Amino acid sequence: MTTEAMPSSRERLLEAAATLTYRDGVNIGVDALCKAAGVSKRSMYQLFESKGALLTASLEERSSVYVTALLPAADDKRPPRERILHVFEQAEAQAGAPDFQGCRYLVAQIELKDPGHPASQVARRVKADLTAFFRAEAEQGGARDPELLARQLILVFDGASARAGIRADTRGGLVVPTVTTLLDAADVR
Repeated sequence: MTTEAMPSSRERLLEAAATLTYRDGVNIGVDALCKAAGVSKRSMYQLFESKGALLTASLEERSSVYVTALLPAADDKRPPRERILHVFEQAEAQAGAPDFQGCRYLVAQIELKDPGHPASQVARRVKADLTAFFRAEAEQGGARDPELLARQLILVFDGASARAGIRADTRGGLVVPTVTTLLDAADVR
């Protein structure tokens, strides 16, 4: 007989924070977070010094899953151009989910409005890492200006995510051709 361990209070709080702040925004109340997690406020404050610390930990914990879902595997031998396109294909697939609200890291930065907030710093790092991936692949693919291309690609990524999150662009098939045009213009192989 196997028994599954009950998630800890910390795990339940992290899950509630991930779910509720993504669905309802970062200004969700502590009461709602604790209720969803089945944890008292006292317990929450014993585990996390503030709601902001909980949000930060939640974003940090989800970052590797987020990156793994987007990026090709490290041993993926496709050319850089295809590896870049893979990210946008994955993003388009994610945007088709009924509960998609946009990139959780972009949303957190926009809602927090404070670039010094620890959760904003986590989100900025995740986005910087994605930009670095684009830059490295652009360099490998022979782009004329890998830095510029990386900045253009993250702009398309974030713009497409935001538009999909507000359901402004419900038709697929726009992002990959846009990225293809950028890759062609930069001579990426």
